[in-house]
Amino acid sequence: MMIRRYAPLVVMAVFLSHPLAPYAVAATGVGPAYFDVASGTHPHDVAAAPAPGGPVYYTAQTTGKLGILDPGTGKFEEIPLGPGSAPHGVIVGPDGAPWITDGGQNAIVRVDPKTRAVRVWPLGKDVEYANLNTLTFDAKGRVWFTGQSGYYGRLVPATNDMKVWKAPLGRGPYGIATAPGGEVYYASLAGSHIARIDTETGAATVIEPPTKDQGARRVWPDSKGRIWVSYWNTGHVGMYDPVARSWREWKLPGNRPRAYSVWVDAMDKVWLTDWTANAIVRFDPVKETFESFPSDRTGASVRQMLGRAGEAWGAESGNARLVMVPAR
Repeated sequence: MMIRRYAPLVVMAVFLSHPLAPYAVAATGVGPAYFDVASGTHPHDVAAAPAPGGPVYYTAQTTGKLGILDPGTGKFEEIPLGPGSAPHGVIVGPDGAPWITDGGQNAIVRVDPKTRAVRVWPLGKDVEYANLNTLTFDAKGRVWFTGQSGYYGRLVPATNDMKVWKAPLGRGPYGIATAPGGEVYYASLAGSHIARIDTETGAATVIEPPTKDQGARRVWPDSKGRIWVSYWNTGHVGMYDPVARSWREWKLPGNRPRAYSVWVDAMDKVWLTDWTANAIVRFDPVKETFESFPSDRTGASVRQMLGRAGEAWGAESGNARLVMVPAR
C-alpha cells in the first residue's frame, strides 16, 4: 500500500491575542506521513499499539471491519466484526488487544491480536440503540463507554457483567478517557459539558465549561490529571483542573475553527483537529502556542487522534487513509 512522506514545513508565525491569555499561532515542524487504506471504508478512529513500529488499528465504519496497518510496509488487513457492524471507537486495552465500540451491533467488541478471533458483548435488550461512540479502561480493567443517544456504561470482561446508565442530562455522551489517578471523564457533545463517573457506583457528576453551548466533543487527560476538552461548536480547547476546580480556554487560530478531537502526548503537548482549517493542530500549554499541520488533500475530516511515543496518529475519514505526525 502507498505511504507518502513529506519534507518539513516552515511557515511564518502569526501572533494573536485572546481575552483569557495571549498565545502564538505557529505552523512549523516535520510534515505528516500518510498511509492509504481501502477505498470507501471511512476510517473513523485509530489506535496505535504502544510498541515502536507496532500495528495501528482503525475502525472501517462503513464496511463493518477493524483495519490493521503495518506502518513499516504500508500493508493492511481488515477483520469483519459481524453482521450489521458499524464500528466507531477503538483503543488498545491493557491486554494488548484492540477494543471497539460498535454502533451497528450495539456492542463492545474485542479482536484477538494474534488469532484475529472476534468476541462481541451486546448491550442487551434494555438499550436498543445507544449510538456507541468511544471507550476507555479504568484501573481495575473494566471497560467504560459512551452512547450518544444518552447513555454511558461499563463492561467487566472477566465476568461479562454489563451495566448501562442513562446520562444525567440526556443525549450527547461522546469522548471518554481515564485520568492518571483512575478517574473516568466523558464529554457530552449535545449537552455541552463534561462529566466525571464514579467508577464504583456508576454515578456521573456534570461539570460545565465556562463557555456555553461549546459542544464538548472529546476529552483527554495530561500527566498531571488535568482534563483537556475539544469544543466543536466554538473552536476552543478547554482545560479543567480537578484539584483547583477551575477552567482555562484557548481559541484555535483562524476563522471559525471547529475542534473535533483531542489527545495529549507523553510530553503533555495537546493535539487537536480543526475541520475548518483541514489540519491537525498541536498546542503547547506552557508557551501557549499552536502549531498547524494541514492535510495535503481537501476534506480530510480527522475525527480522532491517538498516538504513541514520538507519533501522533489520526484517521482521515474523508480520504480513506491514516496520518502520522512526528510528536517530538
